[in-house]
Amino acid sequence: MLDLVALLLAMGQASQAVPPPFYADKLNLMVVRDEAGRERPVQTLADWQKRRGHILANLELVTGPMPPGSKRVPLDVQTTEEVREAAFTRRRITFATEADDRVPAYLFLPTRTVDRVPAVLCLHQTTSLGKGEPAGLGGLDNLHYARELAERGYVTLAPDYPNYGEYVCDPYARGYVSATMKGIWNHVRALDLLQSLPEVDGARLGCIGHSLGGHNTIFLAAFDERIKVAVSSCGFTSFAKYMGGDLAGWSHQGYMPRIAAVYHADAREMPVDFTEILGAIAPRAVFVNAPLGDSNFELSGVQDCLTAAAPVYALHQAQDQLVALHPDCGHDFPLEARQQAYVFVDRVLK
Repeated sequence: MLDLVALLLAMGQASQAVPPPFYADKLNLMVVRDEAGRERPVQTLADWQKRRGHILANLELVTGPMPPGSKRVPLDVQTTEEVREAAFTRRRITFATEADDRVPAYLFLPTRTVDRVPAVLCLHQTTSLGKGEPAGLGGLDNLHYARELAERGYVTLAPDYPNYGEYVCDPYARGYVSATMKGIWNHVRALDLLQSLPEVDGARLGCIGHSLGGHNTIFLAAFDERIKVAVSSCGFTSFAKYMGGDLAGWSHQGYMPRIAAVYHADAREMPVDFTEILGAIAPRAVFVNAPLGDSNFELSGVQDCLTAAAPVYALHQAQDQLVALHPDCGHDFPLEARQQAYVFVDRVLK
């Protein structure tokens, strides 16, 4: 398999030598700038791949570069607890993501499988429980998606994000410039783990998350094309419409400090937006749960992202791969929305 991390590293190195172009209008993804800075329409898939490269390079300006493939170490999966239930076996594990760093996670293995099955990485919201919430071990009933998907026959993996649950980690002491990129790297390694399992069909991988997990799902899917379907619940809005364009909430140590240090927490200065990151996932499948009353991620900004990405999906003749649902609730992932998301995931992975 092509080493995607190595490829992205090369892109990051290139972007440091020649900074990617700045696109003031981040709602229009159907233009691309050439080496002379001239803007022209995106008319072909090759044109789009060039614009997509600019999007990922600009995202790396904010998150820091994707680590090189040489940062991989043996996964060394260790099981500390195993619980058997009728539909699945749940293992409490740790696995190595890089030298001297182990991520705690819950791994669910369905009980009744004949052939290798698809797998879904399940990312938690901002909660001290971390991985325990999607695993169904506490927290909100509406966010127990790792357990629910295991009951539907998927292998699922729910890891802790840095400094949640049992996982204590200082990304900055490890050389990262954002906790976001450390999270992305850990999630890349989580996909490595899923692909290493004899129960898993490594060509059929998905990712699901709510809130913190919702935008980490989008980040991972943009960088790692092994994700064939992404479900983002209450995960994003356009930066211009996040708190009126004040991005201070994105700039603390748990996210991307460069947003404040370099871009003054001002959406107008940002080199990238979720309008573009969503488009960068095309033509792979994305299901967006964006409630009408979500006070964290303003709905019209979500719609801006969907509208901006739609022409990219059309260019790939994949219009049906981008789906959004708008339940009448707040910052939540209600049962009906989850059920529709699971059917969408089934359609892609099963």
